[in-house]
Amino acid sequence: MHPNQRWTLVSLVGDECACLSAQRGLPVLRNNQFNKPTGRRSTVNMSEFWLISAPGEKTCQQTWDHMMVATTRTNNLSTNHKFNIPDLKVGTLDVLVGLSDELAKLDGFVESVLKKVAQYMADVLEDSRDKVQENLLANGVDLVTYITRFQWDMAKYPIKQSLKNISEIISKQVSQIDNDLKARASAYNNLKGNLQNLERKNAGSLLTRSLADIVKKDDFVIDSEYLITMLVVVPKTGYADWQKTYETLAEMVVPRSTNLLFEDQESGLFSVTLFRKALDDFRHKARENKFTMRDFQYNEEELKADKEEMTRLSTDKKKQFGPLVRWLKVNFSEAFIAWVHIKALRVFVESVLRYGLPVNFQAMILQPTKKTMKKLREVLNELYKHLDSSAAGVIDAAMDIPGLNLSQQEYYPYVYYKIDCNLLDFKL
Repeated sequence: MHPNQRWTLVSLVGDECACLSAQRGLPVLRNNQFNKPTGRRSTVNMSEFWLISAPGEKTCQQTWDHMMVATTRTNNLSTNHKFNIPDLKVGTLDVLVGLSDELAKLDGFVESVLKKVAQYMADVLEDSRDKVQENLLANGVDLVTYITRFQWDMAKYPIKQSLKNISEIISKQVSQIDNDLKARASAYNNLKGNLQNLERKNAGSLLTRSLADIVKKDDFVIDSEYLITMLVVVPKTGYADWQKTYETLAEMVVPRSTNLLFEDQESGLFSVTLFRKALDDFRHKARENKFTMRDFQYNEEELKADKEEMTRLSTDKKKQFGPLVRWLKVNFSEAFIAWVHIKALRVFVESVLRYGLPVNFQAMILQPTKKTMKKLREVLNELYKHLDSSAAGVIDAAMDIPGLNLSQQEYYPYVYYKIDCNLLDFKL
């Protein structure tokens, strides 16, 4: 599925089903136990997910059912999936408050690294940007599928570890990806830049481009003590004038020595042979007649070295391209997986801070359409306004309640986070 799709991730509290509970563990889903989507899927390409939680009712299933009725069964505001978070270690209140702030910063850092990896993937693929989407996967599946079928990775992030340790594992992992990206990008960019510089020399106007692939040894008088062959760029409109005047621009110009070697849309490259001591006079007169002399001396070894350098750089770029794309693909997946786990951690921490113990909530993902987002927000606020009467309407980002990370986001009566999967500067 296209990554530019909008979804919503919600967490609700209850004491049955896939509930989170301090008194009971949460079974880990196997590969064949993915949640099935419910509700109507939007045909509009969106990229945003919401992550929220609210205290449950008598059971998790009852909480889920009420959410389904409110959001899908009567007005088709969203498509919903259950989202499972394992029974994580809670720790002390002080630790949770501090961790809440740390996770907010880590969230932003990982997202920035994720965007850098995605954007560099697009840059490296250059002429194949339509293939970017198929390389931006998470654990081998598209981003929407990974989020809607999220399973906690017990191997990477053991839940026996404290929340702080898990966050530190993610931080070290993504910091390493960031450092490796900088090193790999620098090396590849230098190689690519050197190759582009050589390619630019072999393209463009005859006034500036390299002449190595245009001229050949037979075009020149070589190793003469008295004679020298020069190259002159002549506008196409001045061909006739050149043929009439070149022999008289200076003394000692070899008659009938000019030849047209190459031409582009605007000019032609002519050779002319003259005595060395007449070179300065010829150059001066040529300039007066709007003929441009190129400072070029035929050197077979230098021309051969330039061609070999071009071949070497081109070969090196091709050799590095495949491994680099594979590295970007693997590490984008790793960073994205880490990012979603951070979102799960933040839901867990904020839910405990707001709703207290025992820990007991169910997670759910909703996909609104662009047209129904406002209505869905109203429905959610109405459904959960009893949790916090002061937040029945949207409270702006200026609030600063300890431990709730409200300084840079809107505040709702339920815990809310956004996951935006539009990670590129251009639209796919």
